[in-house]
Amino acid sequence: MSTNITFGNFKGGTGKTTNSVLISYHLARKGYKTLLVDLDPQANATSLLLKTAQNENNEAISFPKTLMTAISEDDLSSIVTPILSNLFLLPGFADFTSYPLFLEKKFPHTQKDRIFFLKELIGPLESKYDFIIFDVPPTLSTYTDSSIVASDYIVIVLQTQERSLVGAEAFIQYAQELYDTYSSKVNFDITGILPVLLKNTSPVDQTILEQSKQKFGSENLFENVVRNMERVKRYDLIGITNPDDTHKRDMHDLRLHNLYSTITDELLEKIKK
Repeated sequence: MSTNITFGNFKGGTGKTTNSVLISYHLARKGYKTLLVDLDPQANATSLLLKTAQNENNEAISFPKTLMTAISEDDLSSIVTPILSNLFLLPGFADFTSYPLFLEKKFPHTQKDRIFFLKELIGPLESKYDFIIFDVPPTLSTYTDSSIVASDYIVIVLQTQERSLVGAEAFIQYAQELYDTYSSKVNFDITGILPVLLKNTSPVDQTILEQSKQKFGSENLFENVVRNMERVKRYDLIGITNPDDTHKRDMHDLRLHNLYSTITDELLEKIKK
């Protein structure tokens, strides 16, 4: 059975999508069969992985149907898309904005059934993957609720700014409320808080990191920190560069991939504990 992980924060622009994609990428490189589920209607994770696949295979990927069509047919497997060896994508589309309305029509009398519907749809896929990673929008929404209750673990992506810290606190508190409400049907835990620095040497970054340690406990923060790397922003434009491709990679790629390989190892260790 798969281990399901949500990457979250109620503050947008914290690097949540980029980190969920890069950690999925490195789980796959370490031999784990990994499915990334893009639950954000903006579909940024989908865009990043499609560019990555095109870089690797020199051909564009087309889809026979959209995610909402697959959901309405109760068959997510029909749209699972291979990206690289061991890495698969459940792609997001603009029409996924209609998902909450779809659930209201399908379950007009019960919020509980709406929230747990995705968990039921994901169920048949869990035996096929080692990890299922959820990327969600930075909103209190049906998308986030559905992802949290379908997860075993939550990683909070914390950018070193005050609003991100507040968003992280709010996300943790909200997850706890969901756990308390549906304790007989869920079993998830916060496995760690991944810091993302705005500036490597900024006093503000260090202040937010210290506040985070005080609020959440230093043992709950990842030891490895994502620093402000321009290469991460470049990936959003061109896709992830394969570190084994000597013709396309450079020292910045190698440094970034080494970092995310280490962060992925730390995540695996936290899950074991």
